[in-house]
Amino acid sequence: MSIIPYMRPTVRDRAGRFTSYAIGVIILAALAFSADWPTIGRQFFNLEVAAKMWPEIITVALKNTLWITLVSFVLGMLFAVVLAVLKLAGGPLGWFAVAFIEFFRGIPALLTIFGAAFVIPIAFEGFKFPGGRLGAAVLGLTLVTAAYGAEIIRAGIQAVPSGQLEAARSLGMGSGQTMFWVVLPQAFRIVIPPVTNELVMLLKDSSLVYIVGLGVFEKELTTFGRDALSTTGSPTPLFMVSVAYLVVTLPLTYLVGLLEKKLDPKR
Repeated sequence: MSIIPYMRPTVRDRAGRFTSYAIGVIILAALAFSADWPTIGRQFFNLEVAAKMWPEIITVALKNTLWITLVSFVLGMLFAVVLAVLKLAGGPLGWFAVAFIEFFRGIPALLTIFGAAFVIPIAFEGFKFPGGRLGAAVLGLTLVTAAYGAEIIRAGIQAVPSGQLEAARSLGMGSGQTMFWVVLPQAFRIVIPPVTNELVMLLKDSSLVYIVGLGVFEKELTTFGRDALSTTGSPTPLFMVSVAYLVVTLPLTYLVGLLEKKLDPKR
């Protein structure tokens, strides 16, 4: 008969953690000893190739990635607030909000960017986006952000206690005033962690703008790395681009974790 069921819970938990750590160490050790490190070093850590990417990987690629992400995020979240309020209000405008959200959440972001860059100029002859194709790519990411952000904000609004609305109404505030001054500020506090996580996802989705065909000084990180790969024939640019993404995403994900702990109502 096994003695494990008679172990104290703390001992059993400690044994389980030790076993999982041991398995992980064994797997990592097996991979480390079986890998061809000299070849990996020559291919992915070629300092000569990496030096050729400097400083353009920062001054052009990373800068454009951050610009695309921040503009799309700000515009998308502003539109998301409108969509969330319209969806909760109902009526014809609410139906439009629902249709918009479901449509842009239901199709890949790549198709949205492609449609903004190529379908809209064809549909409206003579129309040109500010910023050219890069502006069209920003519009595509903005629409996707708005659709996903609207659902986040809608959930935050519905999470605000109904007593807050009743208190505002008892003070003589109208529906618009209650939404703007009472509900939305509390909803934003609730949705800060998922909204920050959406920013991290958008940063990675910015790599999809390659589909519009960018100029030399419009390239974001992924396009920059892909072109450097084809020019040098070395995968080192892909490693450099990965590091550049991690430099931005790791602090953001750490911030998300801190916000979740700080805003957790159970703590």
